[in-house]
Amino acid sequence: MKNSAIRALFLSLALLESGLPGLAYAAGDQTLQVTGGAGYKEESVLKMTPAERRIQGIETAQVVQQVLNDVITAPGEVRINEYRSVQVTPRVGAQIVARHARLGDAVKQGQPLVTLSSIEVAQAQGDLVESDRDWRRVKKLGRKVMSAKHYVAAQMARQRAYASVRAYGMTKAQIGALLRDADVSRATGEFDLFAPQDGVVISDAFMVGEFVTPGRVLFELTDVTAPWVEAQLNPQDAVNVAVGTPVRISRHGRQWLDGKVVQLHYRLNPATRTRPVRIEVNNSDTIMPAGEYVDVEVQITDATPLIAVPRDALILMRGSQTVFKVIGDELYPQPVETGVTRAGWTEIKAGLAQGDEIVVKGAFLLKSLALKSQISVGD
Repeated sequence: MKNSAIRALFLSLALLESGLPGLAYAAGDQTLQVTGGAGYKEESVLKMTPAERRIQGIETAQVVQQVLNDVITAPGEVRINEYRSVQVTPRVGAQIVARHARLGDAVKQGQPLVTLSSIEVAQAQGDLVESDRDWRRVKKLGRKVMSAKHYVAAQMARQRAYASVRAYGMTKAQIGALLRDADVSRATGEFDLFAPQDGVVISDAFMVGEFVTPGRVLFELTDVTAPWVEAQLNPQDAVNVAVGTPVRISRHGRQWLDGKVVQLHYRLNPATRTRPVRIEVNNSDTIMPAGEYVDVEVQITDATPLIAVPRDALILMRGSQTVFKVIGDELYPQPVETGVTRAGWTEIKAGLAQGDEIVVKGAFLLKSLALKSQISVGD
């Protein structure tokens, strides 16, 4: 009995190579036709009602066009989002009087960060108080009493003094408080620098009492909820990536965060010959520190819909990729020409048309049944 089963197995393989139809193109058509084997109908066609197919676990579906997606992996590095980061610097030489924020603090826009004191600012504040008081007096008297030249000069002096303190970094609210009582003694030269945006303090390299020059970076703030990840892609893969392409970022191979491509660099990395791709990450719940290495999965898409079938619908028969086509209660092997495979779907270049019904689950079982039927016919 055992030897008979073995002989039957080898016989079935031999029949598979000699009895099943081959591949050919119809003249002037790109549709694959079934050729070879005069007894094709009798030997290869299987008959099953929908109820019988359900019992056997065989599922069918219509052939449709699919947009094929694929995932490419690449190394990446977390970077500070420079478009959501700011530096806080004085515009005038000043001494640091007090610190109001520290490294790691989350600050809100408009929150005071540091108090400075400057002789130049004190002079500008005094000039503003004096020119504002003079302008108020001239404005009250009006153009009928004051000469046009004196009227315009007072107005311009006040405007220049106001512009000076604004240029040094004083806010409108601070200037309003300074001018409220028109008291020159309030022109102390002290002023605050405020947070220009919401963010986290990532740098504060200074000491209280230190004298700082214009442009010295006192604070760096960044929005840690939307960092960048720089991924290095093979240039051939980068061709299929566009702005807006969805991305997943893995930390330590366990935690996944969602993101999207926001920029593709024009220049290749001269050391690695890869193309840097900038990704913005939704990091609202997890803080990824700048410099951390991560794994990146980029989902690439073929923009052109293609006729495609699930990869599991394909079997190898007589050396050709084959699907089982369904017409009524009949199921028969249909050779096909395949293209690319992405994310479990395989392109069909020829052999099937949109709307054809095929077996998408249980094709291997049908192949076994087809071989068994051929053995029976041979006997």
